[in-house]
Amino acid sequence: MGTLETLANPMNPTVIIIVVLVIVLLFGGTKIPEMMKGMGSGLKEFKKGMSEDADDELRKDKERREAELLKK
Repeated sequence: MGTLETLANPMNPTVIIIVVLVIVLLFGGTKIPEMMKGMGSGLKEFKKGMSEDADDELRKDKERREAELLKK
């Protein structure tokens, strides 16, 4: 297997190391934790919003069933 074929595989450890080094060089060691914290809080807000939407749907279904029962 040639060098070019080895680097073409995105899950190759060499490729992963090169990508991590480029990220550290671009953003620096101090900015990376800040970015990860921001991504974590964004993911947490996204999950919270998704669960609120699911809760709203369940509440609407319950109200609709109750209204149907009252009509009968």
